[in-house]
Amino acid sequence: MAKDDESPIPQAIVQPPHKVHLPLVWIVPIVVALTGIWLVVHNLVNEGPTVTLRFNSAEGIEPGKTKIRYKDVDIGEVKTVAVSKDRRQVILTARLVKAAEDYLVSDTRFWVVRPRIAAGSVTGLGTLLSGAYIGLDVGKSEETRRDFTGLEVPPIVTADLPGREFILHGAEIGSLDVGAPVSFRRIAVGQVIAYSLDRDGKAVTFKIFVNAPYDQYVTANTRFWHASGIDLSLDANGLKLETQSLAALIEGGLAFQTPPEQPPGPPAAADAAFTLFADRDLAMRSPDSERRSFVVYFKDSLRGLAPGAPVDFHGIVIGEVKGISAEYSATSGVFRFPVEIAIYPDRMRARRATGSTIPVDTDPGHRVLVNQLVASGLRAQLRIGNLLTGQLYVGLEFVPGAPKALIDWSHDPPVFPTTGGGLGEIQDSVASILRKVDGIPVAQLSAALGASLQSLQQTLDDTDRLVKRLDSDVAPQATATLSEARLTMRSAQQLLRSDAPAQADLREALHQLSRSAQALGSLADYLERHPESLLRGKAAGPVAAPEEGKQP
Repeated sequence: MAKDDESPIPQAIVQPPHKVHLPLVWIVPIVVALTGIWLVVHNLVNEGPTVTLRFNSAEGIEPGKTKIRYKDVDIGEVKTVAVSKDRRQVILTARLVKAAEDYLVSDTRFWVVRPRIAAGSVTGLGTLLSGAYIGLDVGKSEETRRDFTGLEVPPIVTADLPGREFILHGAEIGSLDVGAPVSFRRIAVGQVIAYSLDRDGKAVTFKIFVNAPYDQYVTANTRFWHASGIDLSLDANGLKLETQSLAALIEGGLAFQTPPEQPPGPPAAADAAFTLFADRDLAMRSPDSERRSFVVYFKDSLRGLAPGAPVDFHGIVIGEVKGISAEYSATSGVFRFPVEIAIYPDRMRARRATGSTIPVDTDPGHRVLVNQLVASGLRAQLRIGNLLTGQLYVGLEFVPGAPKALIDWSHDPPVFPTTGGGLGEIQDSVASILRKVDGIPVAQLSAALGASLQSLQQTLDDTDRLVKRLDSDVAPQATATLSEARLTMRSAQQLLRSDAPAQADLREALHQLSRSAQALGSLADYLERHPESLLRGKAAGPVAAPEEGKQP
């Protein structure tokens, strides 16, 4: 192709860019979008954690309304409620605030707060108006967690409450329940927070909490016991009644104390384990570190003797009955009933006075000591402990003149010698009295008693007739005699009056008699001096007195 035919190449012309003008109508959507993005980013940055809670029931829980509270402060809200696949639980999804993220550790606890009435308190009354809510107790672990199984019962003790927890092992639960009080010297210082049955089913484990500062009184030597009822005892000092607080009587309770004869010791560590005794007497008793087992055979009936009955030595309980069984002897063809007893030497040593000497029962030499005591007459006897209930106990006493006996150490446990007495003697005495009563001739005595009664009746009839005769015959005569006697007394009274005529005549007669006596006295005196006057008569003139020394 010729060059002339070729067109020239066009040149590009550079033009300045055109300015795009955004309409005003788009400004508002852009601001809204930017605000929304900012809110989303802000919510994502400040969004709190999501937790999953599992409960047995969703009673009172509503999504979007039920709050999660910590110390009565709202820190979250339940978002969804669903049923688990196995239909055994309900699963709650809740959103907490950002500040509550540190609360979600492995030992944090959740529970539903509802109105509850327990034996000792009423809780959750505020939810009657506001509705149920979920409570939270922050744990102390450092391990984070997002899935929790909620508690069906609110915890008694929260993690921030000062104090310590302890473990108790007891034979049975008694009347205890969660929330039962724990007392120290009758002051409520704690609560029972949990209990469970041991795996072997032979005991119960309790978890208790003792508030500060009372937890310092729980030491290594502290003893715990059931204090749930009324302790009534009757001894030589009279009737003794001991009770705990009213709350302990209603819902049960525990008590603890260190034995007075033991030092307190250092405070026990948290979660320390203790034995829970049935009562205070068992708790305060010194531990039995040594035990000597024996078997005794009694000829008396064992009715009223049970395992746990005391073994008494001069009023001191030094052991207890451990078991009662039966054995048949093929050679003799009779049954025997062995009673196994346990003797604790420490109980006797604990009563030793200062400076006294008590034989030491050591492991190598206890046989020698027991043989010496048996040779001195120590025997086991059955005795009545309570006349009302018929309970028996085993008594160890020195019996004077007891037949010689030895302990059979070849038997396991060794056989301790016994003697009759106590119950056996009472039974023999009663039997002897009954035999004597049977020998009384009751028929003859009845006949003689009948004859005596007839004779007595005849005597009573005769007495009645005699009384009637006295009333009819003797009584009128006695009445007349009494009337005459009264008349005689009146006459005597009249005669003896001072103004009576007889009294005047009597006084005059006595006066005349006195004058006659005086005249007779004068005459006798004259005749004594002049006896011749009996022959010559009285001289006319006065007679001269004779001179001294001459006869007249």
